[in-house]
This record gives sequence, structure tokens and C-alpha cells, in this order.
Amino acid sequence: MEKLFRWTGALLFVAALLSFAVVYGWQLRVPAPPSDRALQDAGFDVMLFTIFALHHSVMARTGAKAWLARIVAPQLERSVYVWIASLLFLAVCWLWRPLPGIIWRTIGPGIMLIVLQLFGVVLTIAAARIVGIWELAGVTQPDQSKPIEFRADGPFAIVRHPIYLGWVLLVFATPVMTMSRLVFAVISTAYLIAAIPFEERSLLESFPEQYGAYQRQMKWRLIPFVW
Repeated sequence: MEKLFRWTGALLFVAALLSFAVVYGWQLRVPAPPSDRALQDAGFDVMLFTIFALHHSVMARTGAKAWLARIVAPQLERSVYVWIASLLFLAVCWLWRPLPGIIWRTIGPGIMLIVLQLFGVVLTIAAARIVGIWELAGVTQPDQSKPIEFRADGPFAIVRHPIYLGWVLLVFATPVMTMSRLVFAVISTAYLIAAIPFEERSLLESFPEQYGAYQRQMKWRLIPFVW
């Protein structure tokens, strides 16, 4: 049953990512008709993503992890997190309300923006492979016998959070930026920017020497030469 629970969570994780590709990449490329409810719909979208983001923030805290450890077997903690996060992200994707308006539309295929988006995808996958894709999906557990390393190699030689950078490139470097996409891009990126200091503080508490050395080695958090 535990194996089935872990793999089902991983499938939900994949379904959530595919849903984002369909909704953001296809459905939200067309603006909604003008409406008097546009402001209300935008507020609903922001609230929807905030609920998803709050789960990430709360479950990342030490107290929430300790509470979860009391009710869930250690080998299933990551899977429970993946289950909840995937279901919430599925809700974000399929309940997102389209908004009227186009911010920009490139002339021609917008090849440079497409290249940036593809680079974001490659960067995300490469960083996830280093972290451990199966661990992120909750299928396997971290090998406690291996020492934790933070090295400025590969995607982690670009910024300290290359998965987040990949996301920013993916949502912003679009040839057609509708208002629906812009709200999605802005609110999700704002959450990442707000979450990074807390995430790094947690890593410093858990791995003061290793992560502190990595911070000194890699200066940039999210955007090279900027922040």
C-alpha cells in the first residue's frame, strides 16, 4: 500500500505539471472577452494561488514537519506533501479564471522568447535531476548515508535556485502575454521571491557549514547579476 500511495502521488505530480502545460500554454493564450467581473476574477485567481503557496510555506516550516511526523510514517512524509501540493496545483490550473486583455504579442514566432522558455525547461529538469527527481516526486527517500553537498556545478553554478529561475523564464518569456498569463506569472514569481529567504534560512539552520559555504561561492539567488 505504501508503494501504491507513493506512485499515485507521483502520477498526480505529473498530472499537475501536464495540466499547467495545457492551461498556461494553450488555454490562457487567448484572452477572455471584456467583462465587468475582470477585477473579481483576478482577485479569485490571486486567492487561488495564495492557498497553494501557503501550503508550501506552512509545510516547509519545522513545526509543521514535526506535526506531520507524528501522524504519518517517515517514509510517507514526502508523498503526503506531494499529494496535497499536486491536488492544490491541479485546482489552481483548472479553476483559474481567464482575464481580458493582451499585454504583448510579438511579431512573428518570437523565437528568442521561445528559446528562453526552452532554456527554462532544460534548466529546471537539469536541476531537478541533481536534487533527485524521484525524491521530489515522493517515490524514493533521501539516502541518509550520503553527506549533503551544495556545489556550484551545472545549473547551480548559475544561481542558487535554478529550478525557480527556470520557472520565471517559463512563465515570462512567452511570445503572447495575455493578462491571464501575466497574473499567473507575477503572483507565482512574487511567491518565489518571498519564499527564498525563508527557505535559505531553513537550509542554514540544518546545514550551517555546507550551505553557508555555497552561499559564499554562489552570490546570486534567483537572477544572475541582479539578486
